[in-house]
Amino acid sequence: MVRKNWPQRLGGPPKRIITGVPDHVDGRMLAIAEAAGSRLINRDRMWHYVEGIRNWAPIWTDHAIRILPGPSSLWLDARGKRLPVPLYPGFNTLATLSHIMGTGYDYSWFILTKKIIQKEFALSGSEQNPDLTGKSWRQVLGRATSGVPAPVKAFMDKGEDFIVEPDLPALVARMNALVGGEPLLELGQVEREIRARDRQLDNPFSKDMQITALRGTRAYLGDRLIRTAKPHKMLDPANGPLIAVRLSILTRKTLGGLETDLDSRVLGAEGHSVEGLYAVGEAAGFGGGGMHGYAALEGTFLGGCIFSGRCAGRAAARAVA
Repeated sequence: MVRKNWPQRLGGPPKRIITGVPDHVDGRMLAIAEAAGSRLINRDRMWHYVEGIRNWAPIWTDHAIRILPGPSSLWLDARGKRLPVPLYPGFNTLATLSHIMGTGYDYSWFILTKKIIQKEFALSGSEQNPDLTGKSWRQVLGRATSGVPAPVKAFMDKGEDFIVEPDLPALVARMNALVGGEPLLELGQVEREIRARDRQLDNPFSKDMQITALRGTRAYLGDRLIRTAKPHKMLDPANGPLIAVRLSILTRKTLGGLETDLDSRVLGAEGHSVEGLYAVGEAAGFGGGGMHGYAALEGTFLGGCIFSGRCAGRAAARAVA
């Protein structure tokens, strides 16, 4: 279904997709509603992540976890070229997705150090965040001092997408081996990208926009304590070992859905509302993908859900009054 509705503006659909939702989240409801006479819109508006890794202990088919990255990892494409400005970790998901698919490959790489992973890596999923799900402030604060979080450490040790090595030649060799086939990564290319980044730390007035951004992030106390590593050179052995993470496209959701009027009533094929049927939030093509356009910001989705739900509740109340 993802490949069928994949928009041309994002390049060709990925050959390898891993799944960010359980098997029962399969989109069938939209097709059932359409067969019953409802109209679907914005099918080409999707939200997929580019920081997907395979779960070493899967719960559902092709179970994927998303890395919630801090700002310091160096992001390289399949051939070892740094992603362009401003496609940094955590910046612009859809633009990064479009760029990656434009490279001709459906995966990319993070290069980082132990100091970065212990401070900056978090994983999506309630089971990956026992401190938050357990509502323990003590455990949350422990992220600032306790080293690599246990769920992240498990992926370092057991996850197929994680490579840990003390030196760059061994790291690049294993990166190529993980992908298989013709080696795409050339040691000299990867080393040039890392050294160019490391040199920018010699000057507090760095013109590297990623270095500037992570220094800005550390200006906030909360991020400095538990979310952003102190800037350091990746090729300095004191900051190692080096870590590479293969990132795949992870499915999440459609931003299209059932077309509604301003009262959240579902519209039929002829443009008339279907009596008694309402759609809100991300089930509605208006409340999910239409309200925020193609370049939606994920943190704003909740507003559309609340607003369309409010409209539906008021309209339904009037209908039965």
